[in-house]
Amino acid sequence: MLHNWRRPVTPRSIALWFLSTADPEPLRAGTLIDRAAIFGIDAPAVRVALGRLMRDGLARQVERGVYAIGPEAAAVHAKARSWATVEQTVRPWRGQWLVAQTDHLGRTDRSRLQARERALRLTGFSVAPSGLWVRPDNLRRDSLALATGLRALGLDAGALLLTGCSAQPAEDAAFRALWPVAEFEAAYRYWLDEMHASTKRIAAAAVPDAARESYLLGQSVLRAINSDPLLPAELIDVGLRGEMVEAMKRYNALALRFWRTLP
Repeated sequence: MLHNWRRPVTPRSIALWFLSTADPEPLRAGTLIDRAAIFGIDAPAVRVALGRLMRDGLARQVERGVYAIGPEAAAVHAKARSWATVEQTVRPWRGQWLVAQTDHLGRTDRSRLQARERALRLTGFSVAPSGLWVRPDNLRRDSLALATGLRALGLDAGALLLTGCSAQPAEDAAFRALWPVAEFEAAYRYWLDEMHASTKRIAAAAVPDAARESYLLGQSVLRAINSDPLLPAELIDVGLRGEMVEAMKRYNALALRFWRTLP
């Protein structure tokens, strides 16, 4: 939830981000190389990163020297781009739970296991001591849309997904304690403070410096929003979370102004 947002970025992450923000329009390698240079990343490193992204299906070559987001990145990319509307994806909680059962799928295939657990965590599930994955049943999506979205993110088709589940008092209390709520709320405050301070700094900075800082901080805040479990008001301060999202909308608009100024 919290990390050093000023740390250097990798050629892979910067290439993937620029491809995703250019979508649906493809991006010329020359433009990507010029933008990566702001972060001290040279042209050969960008070309290597593009090659590896293509190999992994995360990027595709539209034509010589022109690239776009790849099919393997489509589902995660769509989720990442929906950050500004996350508060619209939840509804009032009635105390029931979503439950995913995956223990029958086995754990020997490490890549499959990682994809499965990543899909569940990206959707706000946490694993209970029993091995069940649970989250509050406060998402607006119906069961079919939820299952479809989870499978697109990497959940096995054979996973069992149950909606509207009630828990006995002891189990309910255990489920409610699965998320580090205090850490989430501390992170909301931290990112709000960082965006406020950065807004003042970049107003007086040179355009390349402002673009670089706004990317580094903005990506970190977006990561926090996209990984948030979207817990209901009974479990977390949703007003504080909404305040962070609204602040990010303003900060993102400011960052885009700097990036659009660049060649």
